Amino acid sequence: MAGAELEFHLLVAALRTDRADVESYHRVLSETLGDALPPGMVEVSRHKTFADRVAGRDGQVVSVQVSTPDRVLVLSAGKHGGVTAEIRQVVRGVVISRKEAAVDDWLAALAQELTTLAEKDAKARDALSRLLGG
Repeated sequence: MAGAELEFHLLVAALRTDRADVESYHRVLSETLGDALPPGMVEVSRHKTFADRVAGRDGQVVSVQVSTPDRVLVLSAGKHGGVTAEIRQVVRGVVISRKEAAVDDWLAALAQELTTLAEKDAKARDALSRLLGG
């Protein structure tokens, strides 16, 4: 159990490093973990300007949502910059509560969900290992 606890703290630290905007979290979640996570687990919402559409660009990431059987974790671009975090509790596919959270609390909840997934799935465990530099 001590190994899992250490891995959990390492994951939180890795996710916390140099992540000041939603775009940064999107890159980590989709590029590092995207291949290992089940399809549909990470959803990204973007805002496309007319110039983005004309140029064929993806647009700016405005939110990242990670869905698990028991929780939905949402990071959004704040109205005045920065990042806002929300943790939603889910029962049988229905959101029963929404709670604004500090980004550190959101990261801890994400790390807990990913650690739980890694305990059940070898592919997810390998991705977490790569993220942690192992």
